[in-house]
Amino acid sequence: MTVSTTPEPDLSTWPTGRLLAVAARLAEQRWAAVLAGMGLTHAGLIALHTLRDGPLPQRSLAQRCQVTDQTMSRTLDRLAKAGFVTRAPDPADARRHLTRLTAHGRTVHEQAVRAEPALLGGLGDDGAFRARLLDLITRLSAGD
Repeated sequence: MTVSTTPEPDLSTWPTGRLLAVAARLAEQRWAAVLAGMGLTHAGLIALHTLRDGPLPQRSLAQRCQVTDQTMSRTLDRLAKAGFVTRAPDPADARRHLTRLTAHGRTVHEQAVRAEPALLGGLGDDGAFRARLLDLITRLSAGD
């Protein structure tokens, strides 16, 4: 049996940016594993979340999810194959297709939303923590 001689890092000495990056990476890895168990990816969950209020054309969905049309096309292909969405011609414009959640897609989206708090322990339900994250994201997005 080999014993590691590498000491545990003293996280309290790390800069805040590094702590945030490591926390984000660890949360993302856990979240990816949970989603994979549901047949989803991060991108797929974002698309389902965006479609929960009604059908959208692919281009609008891509814009709202802040991805390229090509990325959204691949995401929708996987979601359709899993039975989470359907795509059908738009009655208002036959040149485009509308994507909508299926009942199965709505159910898996709801399961993913319910699974998130357990992923982060108490932090997932902590309103103050969420408020600070939203503030941080808003400020960084605005360039503050």
